[in-house]
Amino acid sequence: VSDLRPSALPGSLDVSRSMFDLRSPPHRFMKRYDSVSSVPSSTSSRKDSQGSNRSLDTITLSGDERDFGRLNVKLCYLSSVEQIWITILHCKDLSWPSSCGENPRICVKGIITLPKPVHFKSSAKEGCNDIEFMETFVFAIKLQSLQAVRLVFKIQTQTPRKKTIGECSLALRELSSQESNHWLDISPPSK
Repeated sequence: VSDLRPSALPGSLDVSRSMFDLRSPPHRFMKRYDSVSSVPSSTSSRKDSQGSNRSLDTITLSGDERDFGRLNVKLCYLSSVEQIWITILHCKDLSWPSSCGENPRICVKGIITLPKPVHFKSSAKEGCNDIEFMETFVFAIKLQSLQAVRLVFKIQTQTPRKKTIGECSLALRELSSQESNHWLDISPPSK
């Protein structure tokens, strides 16, 4: 680390008149503004989903902002036989409530949100940091019907009792015969 005080730089050029003068920092005359609200950042706050104000410090520490994990799926549509192929690959960094125990059995329930919904479910695996499913589901559905709906995944515990601990979804607008790979962020289950 270099000491930039004047005594440490004998015979050096005096930079006190330059804009980079480190001895009298210009930032003491500046106020930093929050980019969203134009309120000095030391007093800024955010409204949470219940509408109450919380400081920025508490938002990063609160439980409702934590990462719930990610789900990896692959999709493919074979137009020659009018089939959608859905492969559930991995569930990474999944978190679950302590009430579910150390290593609950976890499965992924899928729903294609057609007027008459199509349901499917993976086998249950032991809960861990990287749950590997590698299960493919095939349904014969016309492409036009699929392009207007979503594919919803519910992450569920099977033991000690059945409970949805997270969910994620994606639109099926861009299905093709080229297999597509998706990493979906898991959110807390909707009420």
